[in-house]
Amino acid sequence: MGRSRRIRLAAAFGLGMGLAAPLVIVAQKATLPRARVLDSNVELRRDAATGEMRAQPPNAGPEAPPVAPAIRARVSLVEVDCTVSAPDGTLVRGLTRNDFRLTEDGAEQTIASFDAATTPASIALLLDDSPSIFRELGESRDAARSLTRSLRPEDEVAVAAFADQTRLLLPFSRDRNLLAAALASPDLARVADSSQSFIYQAAYLTAHELFSGRSGRKVIVLLTDGEDSGLGLTWDPASMHARPGAAGRALAFDDVARELASQGVALYVISTEGRPRAMTAAWLAEHRNEPIVTPDARKLGIPEYTLYLAEMVRQVGGDVYFLREVGGLAEAYRRIALAVSAEYTLGYYPAAGTARPGWRELGVELLPGVNAFPVGARVSHRAAYYLPAAPRDRPLPRAAGDRMGR
Repeated sequence: MGRSRRIRLAAAFGLGMGLAAPLVIVAQKATLPRARVLDSNVELRRDAATGEMRAQPPNAGPEAPPVAPAIRARVSLVEVDCTVSAPDGTLVRGLTRNDFRLTEDGAEQTIASFDAATTPASIALLLDDSPSIFRELGESRDAARSLTRSLRPEDEVAVAAFADQTRLLLPFSRDRNLLAAALASPDLARVADSSQSFIYQAAYLTAHELFSGRSGRKVIVLLTDGEDSGLGLTWDPASMHARPGAAGRALAFDDVARELASQGVALYVISTEGRPRAMTAAWLAEHRNEPIVTPDARKLGIPEYTLYLAEMVRQVGGDVYFLREVGGLAEAYRRIALAVSAEYTLGYYPAAGTARPGWRELGVELLPGVNAFPVGARVSHRAAYYLPAAPRDRPLPRAAGDRMGR
C-alpha cells in the first residue's frame, strides 16, 4: 500500500462516521436489489493455446469450455467512438460521416455506418470503496442529481463498488431514483475493512459481467486514486504482461485492456489525486499512439499508478479527469456525461477481414467537408481495438446481432 493511501486512511474513517447517517437516510427512498459480489460469479483461467484470459463459471472443471467474450472474430462490423474538441475544449457537434477519415493499421476504411450519439448509452459507475476514497463519496447525492440532469432518459446506468472484492449495487437501470439510492447506499457507507484496492480486477469484472452482449455506446466511469493492490505494476513496462510461470489465474494489465477493448467499453477515470504537472491534455494527445509507461515518463515526476490509468485509457478510449482540478465529483460526472452525449460512432467492415486475432491500430482524422469545424480541432478516440482469438478446436458463438464492439 502506497504512503499516500496510508496517510488518507485515518481521515477517511473519521469522515465515514459523519457521512454514513445521511447516506442511509437517502437510500431508504428507493429499494435497491441485493448487492451481488461479482468475483464469485467467474473463475479466471488463461488459455494455454492463445495466452488470453478466459472467464468461466466457478468450479466448471478443467475440461469445461471457457465463456467466450461477446465480441468475436466471426463478426465483422467494427464501431469506433470519438469526440471532436475545439482548441478551447468545447465539444464540436453537428458533423457527418463526410467529415471523417478512418484507418485500421494505416489502411483507409470505408465508413459503413455513422451515428451522432442517438443510440442509448450504457454507463457503469465503478467506485473505489477503500477507506482512502470514502470521503469523496460524500458528494454522492449531488453527483446523482448531476447525472440525472445530464443523461438522456433512455441511457442506462449501473453502479458497482470495490476494494478487495467488487460488488454490484445496481444493475443497468433507467430509474434515476434507484441511481440516487445506489450512490447513497448503506453498502457504500460501510467502508470496506480492507487496505487493498483491486482496481483493474474490478474493471475487468465489470466489463465482463455487465457489458457482455450489450450493444450501443458503453462506458465505465472509474473513481479511484489509482493505487492498485492486485497486479504488481512497476516502472518496468514488462509488468503489464502475464509473468512467465505465473499461475494461470493471475490477471495482468494486458488482460484488462483486451477485455475492455474487445467489449468496446471506453474508460473514463476520475482520479482523486492531483494532476501531475507534466500530464497535460496536450501531452496525452501527443502520446496517443505510443505507450506512455516509459523510462522517460518516470523522469517527468508522474506517479506510476497515475501513468498506468492513463495508459489504460489510451488503449481503450475515454479520458482522465482529476477531481481537484474539475471541482468535485458532481462536476466530473457532468463533464463525462456531456462527452458521451457528443460522441460520434463510425462503423466499418475491415478491408483486411477479421481472420487475424490481436490488436488493430485505429486512426480517425477530420477532413474538409460540408460542415465547418474550428481550426485546430482535435479528435479523441481509442488507439486500437482487440479481436480475441478462438480457443483451439472450439467453435465460437456468434455475437448478438452479428456486430463487433466499438
